[in-house]
Amino acid sequence: MFGNHREIGAVCLMVLLLPVLVFGQGYVQQMGTGGNVDWTHQVIRATGIGAPNPTAPLAAQRAGAIKAAESDAMRNLIATVKGVNLTSETIVENAMLASDVITTRVAGVIRGFRKVDTRYLSTGDVEVEIEVPMTGILLDALLPATFGGGMLMTGAVCPTCGQPWPAGRPMPADMQAAHSGDYTAAAPSGGAYTGLIVDARGLGLRPAMAPKVLDEQGEEIYGSRFVSREYAVDIGMAGYDKDINRARSNERVTANPLIVKGLKASGPNRTDVVIAAGEAARIHAAAADMNFLQRCKVMFVLD
Repeated sequence: MFGNHREIGAVCLMVLLLPVLVFGQGYVQQMGTGGNVDWTHQVIRATGIGAPNPTAPLAAQRAGAIKAAESDAMRNLIATVKGVNLTSETIVENAMLASDVITTRVAGVIRGFRKVDTRYLSTGDVEVEIEVPMTGILLDALLPATFGGGMLMTGAVCPTCGQPWPAGRPMPADMQAAHSGDYTAAAPSGGAYTGLIVDARGLGLRPAMAPKVLDEQGEEIYGSRFVSREYAVDIGMAGYDKDINRARSNERVTANPLIVKGLKASGPNRTDVVIAAGEAARIHAAAADMNFLQRCKVMFVLD
């Protein structure tokens, strides 16, 4: 009888905890010891610890410890933001060093942090957790001013490299042109594809604010050339997760995402992913229907 009560209690506890566990899932990148980046939920967090001043009046010690913890968390948040990959070539700190305007805007975002939690430790110390959103003002300050200009592959395609065949150039007699539509398979439910998932597991790919998908010749298949800056600022250029099934159900790409496999990571920061030529044409053919590239409906699945 008592055993049954314990089992029922355990089940109830799991039901209560399930929303917390689900919400916490995703791709979180630890940055040093005091900060992390939740790339799935597009949030940058940091923690700080403050100790009470034993020489201060007893009534003021806790408030002093909280203030010290917030200052420590702020320092950790600044360091975390600076270390985030902006592109495959640069981190946020580089962009800040290159522009006083960017530095000022980033500093303003950090000063507007939101306090997530305050924990009172048995030692008398206080631990504070703070966060800032990656989307919105921060991305607006850091992303390039110029977006767009890329042309989707929608005409004749080279059958060997998957690239658009140059207009007016005759095809050799021993070759037959493919078309971008030749690479497009039917969507899972018979409808149009609603987004893109790049499976980059096993490649050592790292997340970035402005990632790219490249073909084997280094041509940009997805990136700022194919994205609306408004969407990029509002929701981020791409989402990240560690589980392909969770990625498939992410509202960014549902309900029928096109899934392609990455070949390798590219760039000094290893944040761009290379895909096969045929997959490149397939992506552009699918995007021509729903324009999901422009609306940043792209997810990367990492280890």
